[in-house]
Amino acid sequence: MYDVVLLSLAEGSGDSCGSGCGGCNAACATPRTPVLACADALREAGARVETVLAGSDQEIDAVLARFDGPARPDGLTWPDPAGNVRLVVATATDGQLRAVMRRLVRRYAPPPSKRPDDLPAGRTVPDLPPVAILPLDPGNTEDLAAQLGLPRTPAAVAAAVMNGTIRRLDLLRNDGGSITLDGALLGGSDDNGRAVPWRGRVEVDDAVLTDGAEPVLACAIGNGAGYAEFDGLRLLADGDPTDGRVEVAVAVPVVVKKLFKPTRVRVEVRRVRGRAVSVLPREGDLQFLDDGVAGSTSRKRSWWTEPGAWAVYAG
Repeated sequence: MYDVVLLSLAEGSGDSCGSGCGGCNAACATPRTPVLACADALREAGARVETVLAGSDQEIDAVLARFDGPARPDGLTWPDPAGNVRLVVATATDGQLRAVMRRLVRRYAPPPSKRPDDLPAGRTVPDLPPVAILPLDPGNTEDLAAQLGLPRTPAAVAAAVMNGTIRRLDLLRNDGGSITLDGALLGGSDDNGRAVPWRGRVEVDDAVLTDGAEPVLACAIGNGAGYAEFDGLRLLADGDPTDGRVEVAVAVPVVVKKLFKPTRVRVEVRRVRGRAVSVLPREGDLQFLDDGVAGSTSRKRSWWTEPGAWAVYAG
């Protein structure tokens, strides 16, 4: 018999609201009927179910502590791969899921000075415990669960949890202390949704996509495919959260001059895949959306890939 924790985030908690999410109060007010239906389906399947409404990082941490493994000689906190607790995260936005996964990373990521021998190569975090995603808006076709083809109804989510089929996925960590599950879009838009040009240096591993001297319409950093397009322009070729790489694209306006023809401007999209990406704004604050959460930075920001670090219960 499994112990299942069905975790919902209260309005104003974590990344979901009150931290620059850009006005998701309507989503946060979504009725929690799917949570109750999923809990009933889990109990019918024989699970012991507890529903938790978390309103702070500390309350999320109290839930995640149930996944801790036995004490280790090196003193590190590590997830228990043989534990019988399973987690379902009810999400109105991808930012809510990110809030929970960010706390998982912070709980289990060892300090660089204490990197243990059993940490997977090329990673800074161990294999994180799998989670089930319960969308509170079953009709949404653009959220991360939809992109991954995960179950969307309470009964299907419950079945996935009980069947225990696990799919491991990449995530991105960044030097701002957070993570990215789907992707980020750097650059703002005007009231009509048109891109506002900005300047900055964008590097992927050893490749320079732009050195900061030319205007950039948009920069997409993709782990998944959520930011593949912007303002009708295809940025990312494809979003694959299982290939161990981050895909980065910049859209740059290029002036084309031809003899005896009017000068025109075309948009050039430059794409590169790699292990890590850095963006250094050249002119004040740079606006961005990261897993649907709005923010800005005037300093260099870096993201790097953690291959297969997190996992979901798949149908």
